[in-house]
Amino acid sequence: MPRAIHRESHRTRRIGWLRAAVLGANDGIVSTASLMLGVAAAHAPRAGLLLAGVAGLVAGAMSMAAGEYVSVSSQADTEQADLTRERAELAAQPVQEHQELAAIYVKRGLVPELATEVARQLMDHDALGAHAKDELGISVAMTARPVQAALTSALTFAVGAALPLLAALAAPAALLVPVVAGTSLVVLAALGALAARAGGAPVLRASLRVVFWGALAMALTAGAGKLFGAVG
Repeated sequence: MPRAIHRESHRTRRIGWLRAAVLGANDGIVSTASLMLGVAAAHAPRAGLLLAGVAGLVAGAMSMAAGEYVSVSSQADTEQADLTRERAELAAQPVQEHQELAAIYVKRGLVPELATEVARQLMDHDALGAHAKDELGISVAMTARPVQAALTSALTFAVGAALPLLAALAAPAALLVPVVAGTSLVVLAALGALAARAGGAPVLRASLRVVFWGALAMALTAGAGKLFGAVG
């Protein structure tokens, strides 16, 4: 009978999009809610508060997209430069590159004879791929994808920023601040838990961490709004 194939699903494959998604949604909620609470603390009318929230959503989404694209593009440029250099070294010094790869495997625990053979077979199959993964630490799962990161960050930021806006629209004027703050913190806790489950991390710790920093940002921004509103 044929042997059953053991299939594995590793969470490292999710790192690229998961990081951008969590960062975008978290930043959208925290920055927009904080901005709105700061404006509310300065005794601005509801229309001004909603306008500030919409402006924060649009500006923040574009900022996140641009920032992620530039940042991840720089990483991708560095990876490509390393691969280009490695490709040239493989063409010019194949023997030395084989010895270098074998030495890596020896450090990982293989005996020199086996390390030499493993390096030879891997280089016969895909020399650049072997050196990219084991010498440079570049793998398919971790490869930088600027467009994916930019779009994910912008979209998730906008979704996150929309939540405090919707809460402000639904809340009565007298309860606007506690409703926006409370809704944002609850959603932040859920986001932290979701990200933790997707990444295999402790759920409670992740939720508390996100809620703490979100609450701190809202409190400081509201304090600044109250202070400058009183001065004005």
